[in-house]
Amino acid sequence: MLVIVAPGQGAQTPGFLQPWLEDPTFASRFGWLSTVAGIDLAHYGTEADAETIRDTQIAQPLLVATGLVAALELFPHPADAFQQIGAVAGHSVGEIAAAAGARVITAEQAMVLVRERGRAMAEAAAVTPTGMTAILGGDRDEILAALDKHGLTPANDNGPGQIVAAGTTAQLAALAEEPPAKARLMPLSVAGAFHTHHMEPAVGHLAALARSVSVHDPRTRVISNRDGQVVHDGREVLARIVGQIASPVRWDLCLETMEDLGVTGILEMPPAGTLTGIAKRALKGVETFALKTPDQLDDARAFCAKHGEASNMETSPTWRMVVSPAKGTFHRSDEAAALDVLPAGTTIGEVASLRDRSPISAAHGGQVVEWLVEDGDLVSPGQPLLRLHPEGGQ
Repeated sequence: MLVIVAPGQGAQTPGFLQPWLEDPTFASRFGWLSTVAGIDLAHYGTEADAETIRDTQIAQPLLVATGLVAALELFPHPADAFQQIGAVAGHSVGEIAAAAGARVITAEQAMVLVRERGRAMAEAAAVTPTGMTAILGGDRDEILAALDKHGLTPANDNGPGQIVAAGTTAQLAALAEEPPAKARLMPLSVAGAFHTHHMEPAVGHLAALARSVSVHDPRTRVISNRDGQVVHDGREVLARIVGQIASPVRWDLCLETMEDLGVTGILEMPPAGTLTGIAKRALKGVETFALKTPDQLDDARAFCAKHGEASNMETSPTWRMVVSPAKGTFHRSDEAAALDVLPAGTTIGEVASLRDRSPISAAHGGQVVEWLVEDGDLVSPGQPLLRLHPEGGQ
């Protein structure tokens, strides 16, 4: 199985976009998305220095636009992508690129959202001096205890050996004076304490905008930063992206879901390297491909063909599917089992795993066409559970 991932803020480096813009088609598409965002992203991706592109308002649109246009270079016929991509995920702002790639939102909607996200987060970061520090190595429990002691948030949990602490500069300084045993601290070049309560004002702004954004259910599995669950309702994908601004990124749980899915290959969109590096440490035996420059495209396509398989989640105008958010045992609700027509929002059951129990609802409702699993069956993330005819719920 192939998983495509999109990196988050901090992956950008000066001049990384230069080789991509030498392709006239890429340059034209990138110019369009820059126009939508109202920012000269070509300049920032080729000529600006590291400090300039550290600015949240620049870095976030730059990353999303690059990922979206590079995806069209990788899959010139976008419909072909869904015959190969088993799942998508994005780290932090990369979730917006992943959502657009899965056809939840359009590229233009993605650029407006990321533009406003960057602005709102920059404004929130300016209120109080804050930052983020990566903690490498050490004992996980001891690290979390140290963060709690200093009032810091584990804003990114990136898997074995890497937790990113976020909070005020004073709190981070106190942590640096008393670091966890056997851990190395590395301050990050970011503008604020992302994915913490300091970003709450940005959540409100994005939530107001998101109410006017039309969405579609994803055409492949979307793995959510919030808890690693597979989300198949377009409205929920968008709501999670908005809320994630002030909530920790649980990339460790995303990696667990990839492992549950049986991933064999992970391809990271440009500017690549960060997430494939994490995957190499966390998912032993899984092949990775960091797509950094356009001269790698042929090899990247061969990588996708090698690992690709259809996700079987393509939407149809005549029926909808309800899918499992996680790996576990499916328990069907008595109410859903007794009904032929399910009202929107009906709970059809839950998936129980070693970690928790996840309730599952039929977001759109409809006529029951076919139950695809039985009560007590073991299910995997994104596995179809129930097929509904949408007109039956009217």
